[in-house]
Amino acid sequence: MLDLTGKVVLVTGGSRGIGAATVRTLAAVGASVIVHYGRSEQQARSLVEEVGGEERAAALGADLAQPGAGAALFREAVAWRGRVDVLVNNAGIAPTVTVDDPDEAWADTWAQTLQVNLVAVADLCREAVRHFRTRGGGTIINVASRAAFRGDNPDAMHYAASKGGVIALTRSIARGYAREGILAYAVAPGWVRTDMAEGYLREHAADLARDIPMGDVVPPEEVAHTIAFLASELARHMTGATLDLNGASYVR
Repeated sequence: MLDLTGKVVLVTGGSRGIGAATVRTLAAVGASVIVHYGRSEQQARSLVEEVGGEERAAALGADLAQPGAGAALFREAVAWRGRVDVLVNNAGIAPTVTVDDPDEAWADTWAQTLQVNLVAVADLCREAVRHFRTRGGGTIINVASRAAFRGDNPDAMHYAASKGGVIALTRSIARGYAREGILAYAVAPGWVRTDMAEGYLREHAADLARDIPMGDVVPPEEVAHTIAFLASELARHMTGATLDLNGASYVR
C-alpha cells in the first residue's frame, strides 16, 4: 500500500473533478494536501473538512489566468507548512474557438488557454524546482492530455497545443534536474468522467463508446491513483515519462 505520510502536496484545480479525486486519494494515504481553487472556494473548503480539516489540508485561491499568480500560489503553499514536497499541476481550461471565429475571439482564447494551461504551469514548476533545490529534491506531476499526442478537434487546437507544451516542459525538467533529486512526470488522460465534462459525454456517448476500446471514459479516481503512485517515489527512474489513461483510444 502507498504511504505518503509526512508529504506535503500542492494540487492545483483541487476543488473539482480530477483534482478533488486526487486530494481525497492523497489524503487517504497520509499526505497533507493544499487544495488550490479558482472560483470554487466553497467546494475547496468543504473538501478540506472532508479529508480531515485544517490539520490535514488547506484551501488556497488563485486565478491562474493572471500573470504571476502561479508563482505567488506556490510561495503561499510553502508558507503553510514551510515546505512542499510534491506539486501536482492539474488546473486547466478548455474553451472552444475555431478558425472561423472573429480574430479577437481567436486571439483571446489562445492567450487565455496558454496562460492557464502552460505559462502558469511553467511558473509553478519554476518555483518548485528552486524550492526543491534547497531540500535535496522533490516531485512534479503535470496533468497533460491524450490531445498532446494525437491532437484534438478543430475547435480545441489551442488546448492540444497547450498540453503538448506541458509534455515538453515535463521532459525538460526531468532531464535537466534529475541529478538534483527533482523528478518530473506527466499523466495524459483521455476523456474523464467529471462534472465539467458530463454534458459533452452524454451528448456524444455513442461516438465515445465506438472510439474507446474499453467502452467507457476514465473515472477520475484512476487518474488520482496514478498521481498518488508517482508521488510515492516508488518508480524514481520513471522520471520524464508520461502515463496514458485513455481506455486504449490512443496507444503510443
